Amino acid sequence: MIWKRIFGSSAKNEVPLALYGAVVRQARVPAFYLEGGVPDTVEGRFEMVAAHACLVLRRLRQGGEAGKAMGQKLFDILFDDMDQTLREMGVGDLSVGKKIKALASSFYGRMRAYDEGFRDEGSLLASALARNVYGEAGGTGPHAEALAAYMRAADSALQDQPMEELLAGRVVFEPPQISLSPAPHGAG
Repeated sequence: MIWKRIFGSSAKNEVPLALYGAVVRQARVPAFYLEGGVPDTVEGRFEMVAAHACLVLRRLRQGGEAGKAMGQKLFDILFDDMDQTLREMGVGDLSVGKKIKALASSFYGRMRAYDEGFRDEGSLLASALARNVYGEAGGTGPHAEALAAYMRAADSALQDQPMEELLAGRVVFEPPQISLSPAPHGAG
């Protein structure tokens, strides 16, 4: 449980907890919900936590064994928190394990889809976000396009952050610039 990790945390847990805290803080930035159209629901908030966790895990994978180990700790904390949240929402003990397994499976699916989207110059990332965050089966829509632009900018900014900083529990997310209208010609 996350509370055991927080209140009974040792120095080795402080770093992944700091990373997770940064992920959750960024996922809760009101601009995603107000300007970005992310549904302000349990599911919408999970999607934003998952998207930001994917960004950090994507960067940590580039950090060799230390990065992979830190990524695993971050993943464990994320799903301990999901377990606790489900219990607080009243999900029965017998159902929590199944729900966590389903969430983990969907999280891995999102990571694969987002990774493919980052490798693609087209609209794969926006399509994955439209499907996962906005529940749009076909097409992308302006909110998904804007969120994809944010995700690309955030991924680029994370690439510029030294791995040593992430391994020390320090990650910086830029404030989201969610714009639903295209920039005027000549704007840079």
